[in-house]
Amino acid sequence: MTASLDLLVLGNAIVDVIARTDDAFLEREGMAKGAMTLIDEPRAEALFQAMGPATIVSGGSGANTAVGAAMLGARTGFVGRVRDDELGHLFRHDLKATGVGFDVPAAADGPATARCFVLVTPDGERTMSTYLGACQGLGPDDVHKDTVASARVVYLEGYLWDPPAAKDAFRKAVEIAHRAGNAVALTLSDAFCVGRYRDEFLGLIRDGSIDILFANLGELKSLYQTEDEEAAVAALRDERNGRGMHMLGLVTRSEKGALVVHGGHVREVAASPVAHVLDTTGAGDLFAAGFLAGHARGLDHLASARLGTIAAAEVIQHIGARPQADLMMLAREQGLL
Repeated sequence: MTASLDLLVLGNAIVDVIARTDDAFLEREGMAKGAMTLIDEPRAEALFQAMGPATIVSGGSGANTAVGAAMLGARTGFVGRVRDDELGHLFRHDLKATGVGFDVPAAADGPATARCFVLVTPDGERTMSTYLGACQGLGPDDVHKDTVASARVVYLEGYLWDPPAAKDAFRKAVEIAHRAGNAVALTLSDAFCVGRYRDEFLGLIRDGSIDILFANLGELKSLYQTEDEEAAVAALRDERNGRGMHMLGLVTRSEKGALVVHGGHVREVAASPVAHVLDTTGAGDLFAAGFLAGHARGLDHLASARLGTIAAAEVIQHIGARPQADLMMLAREQGLL
């Protein structure tokens, strides 16, 4: 991945194990509905045995974004860690099949490829339990200067703050990208993730490490420790980095669409129509994919956000966090590409 990229994603390389369930199962298993919880390998095995019939597909928040952006024509690469095992081979194949560059060598030994158990309740809400496995091997040595410097936008998962070595990889990528004059984007990933690392995330925003922030309302409220949606959005609107500059913020609001927060202003973008919500897994990932693909094509912020809502609307109408329809065709039908 030394050629010029529109988007380089650093993320956890995870395979999703998706099953339908009900609230009673979540309660029996002691799971917080709607949250992502980190688990160890014995818990992963026990949960797999307890859950119902499952669909196994490549996932991972950042990887989903990389795939969606590639399907919309962006030149995209991914940096993450898998094991040289069956799920690792599946993950690599699925990325490359969609045109995403992925050159990080698989680990020959150590923990297995990561997996996320995604339990989807009848209301479409997803509750996730993640075994990070080989993901935790991602470190600074996997971040190559030429690759990062070639990318117009480097996109980072908030989940990367969980494995210690990945933090160093994260910081190295930020430094290289900014030295090359390129932008850095961060997704907050999950409200519970924000709760774990709130001060550090605010530090990244305020020291100028982050140029573009993606969050849903729950994550934003957690970041600013308020239950008032308007107060959380206002706090983001007024946020400035160490250079006194406003950051670009994209806030997703489920059926209410999204907000574009920039330059002290807040603008609304309506949600794209949805016939039936089946599984909300990947909605935020695909919104980011659409926005960043539009950004790469030179669309303005509002048009890029519209592209994000189109991609998000597609992925919530079926099981799994990777698009099944032709996103490029959907975008052209709306006059965006």
